Amino acid sequence: MSARTYAILGGNGPFGVHTADYLLKHAEPRKVLCIGRNPEKAEPFTLGVGKGDSRYAYHQIHLVWELDRLFELFDREKPNVVINFAALAHGASWTKSWRFYDTNVTSLAKMVEEIAARDYLERWIQVGSSELYGAVNEPATEEHPLTPTSPYSVSKLAGDLHLVSMFKVRKFPMNIIRPSNAYGPGQQLYRVLPRAVVAGLSGQKLPLEGGGGAKKSYIHARDLARALYLMAEKAPLGRIYNAGPDEPVSIRHIVELTAEELGMPFDELVEIRPGRPGEDAQYWLDSSLIKREIGWTPEVSLRDGVRDMVAWGRRYLDQLVEVSPDYVLRA
Repeated sequence: MSARTYAILGGNGPFGVHTADYLLKHAEPRKVLCIGRNPEKAEPFTLGVGKGDSRYAYHQIHLVWELDRLFELFDREKPNVVINFAALAHGASWTKSWRFYDTNVTSLAKMVEEIAARDYLERWIQVGSSELYGAVNEPATEEHPLTPTSPYSVSKLAGDLHLVSMFKVRKFPMNIIRPSNAYGPGQQLYRVLPRAVVAGLSGQKLPLEGGGGAKKSYIHARDLARALYLMAEKAPLGRIYNAGPDEPVSIRHIVELTAEELGMPFDELVEIRPGRPGEDAQYWLDSSLIKREIGWTPEVSLRDGVRDMVAWGRRYLDQLVEVSPDYVLRA
C-alpha cells in the first residue's frame, strides 16, 4: 500500500500532538497535517513534534468559521485518513452550552457532508467520548445504553449518531473510538494530572474537587495514538470501539501517585474543594472488541504514565508556571 497522508483535526491539542508523533515514527506517512484553531503552541505543549521533518505541517484553521480554508487545504493535500479530535471538551458545559453544539455537531456535519464527495478519503476516524455511557457499575461495552449527562456528552452523542447514519445510508467511510480519560505530556493545565504535577513542583496546592472520589479509567496518549493507527490500518469500516484499561481508579488515587513521584505527602499537594455538580461517579469501559479485532491493548501502566508526566513537568517547569490553569470557553 502506498504511503498515506493523514490529517489530524484538533492537532494542536495534546492527543493530536502524540498521534502525529506516533504516525511519523510508525506509519511511514507521505505527510501528517495537523490543523488547529490557534497558532501552534509552545514546546511544552507541542513537545517539538514534527520539528525539522518535511513530512509534517501545521495549519491554523478554525473549524467552525473557516471550513472554506480547511477544504482548500484538503483539496491540495488530499488526506486519505482524517482523525478528528476537534471538539469542545469540558465537563462544565452548562454555561454557553450552545457552543458545544456549534463545534461538536454542526461543524462536524458540515465537514462530513463536504468530504464525503471527495474520492481521496479512505477513512474518517472520530474521537468520541466514554462519557456517553454515563456512570456505570460494570464495564460498558459498545452496546451499552447511551445516557449522556451533560451538554458536552449530549453533543458528542449527536455527532456519533450523525456519523452512524451517514455510514448506514451514504456508506461514509468512518469509525468511532470512545477512549477513556486520556492524559500525557503536553496536556493543558486545567486538567487534574498536569495541574497536580505543576502545583507540586512549584509549591502550590491542587484544588481537588469532591476529594477526588469519582472514578475514571485513564489511558496514556501514546496508547490512544497506537489505537488510532491500528484502526486506520485494520478496522472494518463503520465499527465503533471502546479503548481503555481493565479497571478504573479514583481521581484521588492518580493524585496520590503523583505525590509519590514528586516525593511529597498527599496532604501537602492538595486542598479539598466541593465536587462539580452533575459529575458522574465512575467511567469504566469494556475494551474487548478492539483487542479482539485489531489487537490493541494498553501498554503504558498508570505509574509509568504518571512518571512520564512528572518528567515533563520538571523539564518545562519554568514555562509551565507562567501558564494559567483556568479553562476558557471559546468558539
